[in-house]
Formats: sequence, C-alpha cells, structure tokens
Amino acid sequence: MSVAVLRHSSRDALLIVLAGAYAVLLVTAFSPLLVAVGIWWIANTVSHNFIHLPFFRDRRLNLVFSAYLSLLLGVPQTLWRDRHIAHHADRPCQVRWSAQLSAELALVITAWLALAIATPDKFVPFGIGWLTAMVLCWLQGHYEHVRGTVSHYGSLYNFAFFNDGYHVEHHARPGLHWTVLPHTANARAQQSAWPAVLRWLEVVHLNTLERLVLRSTLLQRFVVDRHARAFAPLIAALPPVRSVAIVGGGLFPRTALVLRRLLPAAQLSVIDMSAESIRCARPFIEGEVTWIQAAYSPQLCDGADLVIVPLAFSGDRARFYSHPPAPAVLVHDWIWHRIGDGCVVSLPLLKRINLVRA
Repeated sequence: MSVAVLRHSSRDALLIVLAGAYAVLLVTAFSPLLVAVGIWWIANTVSHNFIHLPFFRDRRLNLVFSAYLSLLLGVPQTLWRDRHIAHHADRPCQVRWSAQLSAELALVITAWLALAIATPDKFVPFGIGWLTAMVLCWLQGHYEHVRGTVSHYGSLYNFAFFNDGYHVEHHARPGLHWTVLPHTANARAQQSAWPAVLRWLEVVHLNTLERLVLRSTLLQRFVVDRHARAFAPLIAALPPVRSVAIVGGGLFPRTALVLRRLLPAAQLSVIDMSAESIRCARPFIEGEVTWIQAAYSPQLCDGADLVIVPLAFSGDRARFYSHPPAPAVLVHDWIWHRIGDGCVVSLPLLKRINLVRA
C-alpha cells in the first residue's frame, strides 16, 4: 500500500491487511472462539490505533474504514472511539450524535438482522462469541488500570498486539504511533508480568493460595520447606547478613519463618500496610521481630543488609532491580522472569527468586 495513501506509517498497512484477513476467516472458518478472540484482538490493535491516529490521508477513506471496523466489532466504531477518548480524558462518555455515528449504527443493526435472517444457525454462536469478546475487552481495560495504569513488556504479547502492552507510555503520550512506543519505555512505570486480560490471575493465584495456606499446617510446612531450599544457596553466597527487611510479610509469614531457620541471629523487620495481615502473621513467629505497618518506601529499609520482596508486591517491582534499596535484594517473581542470579521456588506455583546486588 502506497505511503501516499497512509498518513502516519507504511506499517499501518499490516493492521489494515489483518483486519481484512479476519473478515475472510469469519466467512471460511466461523466459530464462536474465532469471533471472541478476533473481536477482542481487533478492538485492542486495529481499532485502538485507528482511534488515536486514523490511518489514511483521505478523510473519506477513514470514514469507510471506520464503517468497516463497525461491522467487525458489532459496535459503531465512532461510539467506541468516543468512549475511549473519554477514558483518556478521565470523564464520563457522552454520546455525540453525528451523521457518521448514525450511519454506522444503521450498518451494525442491518448486519445483525441480516445474520439472524440469512444464517439463523450462526446467530446464537456469533452472539456468544461477541459477548465473550466484550467480557475480554472489559477485562483488558479494567486490569490495565486496576492499580493505576500498568504496562506489560512481554515481547510475545507486544509482537502480537502491536505494542499494546506499553500502556503507561501510551497514556503519557496518546498521540505516539505504536511503532515508537518501545523507545519510550519507562523504567519506573507500574508493570506486570501478565498481559492485562490475564492479570486477574495475579489476584486469584496469590490471594487464594494465601488463604489456603493459613488453613493447612501441611501446606505451611510445604511452602516453608520449598522457600528454605530456594533461599539457602542464595543467602550462603552473600556476605554476613545482620539485618533483613521483609516487604509484605503479613498473613502467613513464610519468609520470616525461613529466615529464623537460616539466619537465626539476624534482626528481622516486616513491612506491611495491612494491620489485618500483621495480626494474622504474629502468632506464627517466635522471637523478636519488628512489625512496621506502612506502605513500602526505600527509607524503611535503611540499614538493612538484605531486602526481600514478595510476588504479591503492588508497586514498581522494576525499581528493585534497577535501584536496589540494600546491598542485596531477593525478589520473588514469576518463573519466566529471570533477572540476575536466582532459582526456582516451585514449578506448580510458577515462582522463582531473583537475587539482585547493589
């Protein structure tokens, strides 16, 4: 496709071609799963990029492509655009009637009616796929912002979704082209190892396991033993450790229990912003421990020889890697996120520990 036709980049031609390929797939390989995944993908790649930077120089071509996206999404692209622009402006969406919106709405209604009349056997499966796609889109939007705007830097996701994972960077400069976003990566951005649509696993995986461990002495022994095996060689490689700051050590305090075993003479401080979590953790620990009810800040770790960060840490995890708050930091992370020295805690838990030295 000629660069003269495209306004911003010749690489937008790939998005246009893929939007066309999806329509071909709908006709030749129809399934509810294809509808669900396809609409979700179109919404977060082609439609999203077209909202911010319409592809064509000619306004008429943009109007035609907007109508085409309306058919693919089953929702008027102009309405989708207004909703998204309101999100960036942090204000409620207000529907603005226009000739374009009216035409797209009529087109979408006609398409739904045509599907019901011409291929009634596909109407319900298509509807199920469409509703699933809307749920996926909601999950995507919700978990991109559930603890503030969050980025995901996984190369596979950003390849398949045209750098959609650079979400903090996109919100900072919504007018940047998708090809430029990786060059603006913010080392201090909130980030997650999971793509937004799967980020609910962080909450379910961690919170569910924590509650189960609290109720089972067998699970308590298992997690302490597994963590002790992982911690032992890493701590043995460090200079003498006299003081340890444990971030988020409430609920079941496995890290404090492990360190009581491996570093019996060390001073332990547990930093947790939840009074309830600290209350749950206290009965498990014998001996002197300093309990600090506060949100994490590097100043709370002043003087510590070792800082330990949980997998459930809600904040700028990358900061622990780029600016360690102590001579040594042990960061619990997902099993595929290997940085520096470290080892796997448990394959079933998808968990490893990375050792970072200042």
